[in-house]
Order: sequence, then C-alpha cells, then structure tokens
Amino acid sequence: MTTTSRQLLSSCKRIVVKVGTSTIMYPNGTINLQRLEKLAFVLSDLKNQGKEVILVSSGAVGVGISHLQLTERPKTIPEQQAVASVGQTELMNLYSKFFHSYGQIVGQVLMTRDIIEFPTSRLNAINTFEQLLIKGIIPIVNENDTVAVEELDHLTKFGDNDRLSAIVAEITAADLLIMLSDINGFYNKNPNDEPDAVLFHEVHAITDELYTLAGGKGSSYGTGGMSTKLIAANHILKNSSQMVLANGEDPTIIFDIIEGKEIGTLFSAD
Repeated sequence: MTTTSRQLLSSCKRIVVKVGTSTIMYPNGTINLQRLEKLAFVLSDLKNQGKEVILVSSGAVGVGISHLQLTERPKTIPEQQAVASVGQTELMNLYSKFFHSYGQIVGQVLMTRDIIEFPTSRLNAINTFEQLLIKGIIPIVNENDTVAVEELDHLTKFGDNDRLSAIVAEITAADLLIMLSDINGFYNKNPNDEPDAVLFHEVHAITDELYTLAGGKGSSYGTGGMSTKLIAANHILKNSSQMVLANGEDPTIIFDIIEGKEIGTLFSAD
C-alpha cells in the first residue's frame, strides 16, 4: 500500500499554526473566548505528544477595538497602531491564561519585515525561536503592528500574517504550516456565492491559473484574502515544506489534519 502525502503528516515534528482575526473574533467584534481556549488546549496537547509548536496569531487591532469598546476601526495609522498596542497586550494576556491552564508556557515574538531581511537580526530571530522551542515554550508570533510601516524606502510590514506565517515556517525549518481560516480550503470559485464550487483536496504547484481563481479580475473570491494564502503556499512549496488550509471554526480539526484525514487543502510538492 502506497503511503500518501496526508499520511506522512503524522510524522511532522515542527508545526506552525496560523490563525486569522476571523478565527478568534466573533462577527460582532467581540473575542471568541471558546475558540481561544480550545486552540490553547490543542496546541498544548500537541506539545505533550512531543511536537514542536509555533502559533502565528492575528487579531491585535480587532482585540484592541473590542477592549477599548470602539464602535469602528480607527482610520489613521497612528490610531490603529495605538489600538494594536492595547490589543496585543490583551491578546497575549488571554493566550497566557488559557495556555497556563494546560500547564504550558508561551513567549511573545513580535516581528517586522526588516528583521528577516537583515542577516544579523534574521539570525537572532532564528536563535530566539530555537531557544524557545528547546525550553519547551510555545512562541506566539504576530507582526509588530505598533511600529511597522509601508514606505518604499523603509518597508517593514509583511503585508499580512499569511505571508508572515510562511516566513516563520521557513526560518524555523518547520515541517508543516497549518493555516486556519474561515473557509474550508481552496476552491475553484467562491463557495459563499457559488454552491457548486469544488474544493481542491491537494495542490502540488502554484500556477497562474490558481492565482486567477483566487483573485482574478471580476472575482469576489480575492476579497477574502485567498490570493495571500496562495502566495504563502508558494513560499512554503519553494522551501520544500507543506501547508494545509482548513476551517478554524473548531481548532480540534488540527488533530485530524495531523492524523492524515482528508481535511482542507494540502499544498505539497509530492
């Protein structure tokens, strides 16, 4: 019997899990505490199984808006960065509490793009991740929204945490990136609008055709950030790793993914 790419996922030792804002926030703008708690349980249990786990979590601005009881997202960059500062503190406070209830220590890692592009700071980041993992600590990573800027001569933003998670997987030499989103995987068209949309169970190469499906002209599918997920997947494949895109509604789905069940879309060069 031939071993499939899915079955090989159980042997993955180092795993990066990425959650988006939509995974940890309710549509009404409040924090989904149940999901945060369940995520902490799953990742702590993976750690107990002997896996090395890194969490990349969005949500600083969303949590900040909720914590400050704002009625809408601030429009200016300084206001957004101030809200992110409050939100990041609250988000880490919640993660720390939930992980602590399962006996797991976590550490915060805030990153900007220039850290990765400057060799010395890139090496420092790699060494930090390695030391955290050696000590049995789960790193929780986010972009440093309070200081990141987009000026062309001083580009420090990753642009999105999909890309950040792929880069974290690269510099830590992770075996697998699990990207939890609000969609079941990668489809040939937007399943929210087209009931006959077909899910890709496996993708072995990121082609121009796939990019067009994800966010081509006239496609509303691109508004959900699917193109950034393909860019992240392409980064993963170029670094000979694997990625699974799946729905994060129930974080225990991570156990099924690692067991090799056909869930979401597996991006693998095999």
